[in-house]
Amino acid sequence: MKVCFPVQKDEGIESQVYNHFGSAPVFIVVDTEEKGVQRVGNRDLHHVHGACNPIMALGGQKVDALVVGGIGGGALMKLNAMGVKVYEAGTPTVKENLELLRENKLEELSMDRSCRAHEGGCGH
Repeated sequence: MKVCFPVQKDEGIESQVYNHFGSAPVFIVVDTEEKGVQRVGNRDLHHVHGACNPIMALGGQKVDALVVGGIGGGALMKLNAMGVKVYEAGTPTVKENLELLRENKLEELSMDRSCRAHEGGCGH
């Protein structure tokens, strides 16, 4: 399974999970079967607010799951339509969240829980 983590800075599996998918400058993609770690720059970083294109952001990289601190409703719907399950990060690092994901302890995000990283609401 390929799991994507939006991060501020690439520090491999020790990277801190970023609080919002579309604004993350970098994604760490972990292949849990091959034990590989890949860095993908956000190719849609400067999108119009609320118009994130997850396929472009990930550079066409196919992933099975995404773990993030927050995500807008549009990006969440697009990822779900691609068959990607989106989970809310439960701890600060990629490594810790991978363990929680393996243990089925991360909560899958739904539309009513999108935009949680935006205090006071969201314009998505």
